[in-house]
This record gives sequence, structure tokens and C-alpha cells, in this order.
Amino acid sequence: QVQLVESGGGLVQPGGSLRLSCARSGRIFSIYSMGWYRQAQGKQRELVAAMTGGGYTRYVDSVKGRFTISRDNVKNMVYLQMDSLKPEDTAVYYCNIRQNSIDGGYWGQGTQVTVSS
Repeated sequence: QVQLVESGGGLVQPGGSLRLSCARSGRIFSIYSMGWYRQAQGKQRELVAAMTGGGYTRYVDSVKGRFTISRDNVKNMVYLQMDSLKPEDTAVYYCNIRQNSIDGGYWGQGTQVTVSS
């Protein structure tokens, strides 16, 4: 059974940085995509950053140039480096891994990121 566990969230001042980690246990034969989503209070969940199995990355416009998604295939880890954080980045961040383009894939439990002075 595949499980994803996020870590690295917390409280940070505007302009600060955090690195989120997503640890995967369980076997996945092929990865279609991996991504980080976020859901702010009262808002819908949105895709923040994604990486295809081949390494192509894309970001939501609001985080371009500030966030970087990466992976470590040996350690079965996915990361999200977040720099120049803004209060509007405050949300619960979720890790997602998909094996195909049809179903929603696997989700972690989420980690809270709060950007506030």
C-alpha cells in the first residue's frame, strides 16, 4: 500500500523560506506525475507545482521563480523548496503522486504552512 507523508511545514515570516518533504512508502511501478497542491482556508485546492515522470516541471503563476519542485528517486522523496514566502502562500500543502492521467493518485495528509509576521 502506498503512503505519502509530508513534513517541513511551519510558521515563517514573510520573505522567509521553507522546504517541504514528501516521503513515499510502498511500491509504484511507474510515476506519471508528482505534485504539490495547497488549500487555503475557504478556498479550493490548487496545484502549486508538478513534475512529470520525465522531469518536466510546471508551476502556478503565483509561485514561479520562488518555488522549486524536486525529487530523489533513490530515497523516494519529493521536495518543494519555497523561497520569498508571502502571506498569501499560507495554506495546507499536500503531496500527490499519480500513476496515470485517469485517477487522482495518492495523497498525503498535508502540512500547514503559515506565513505571518
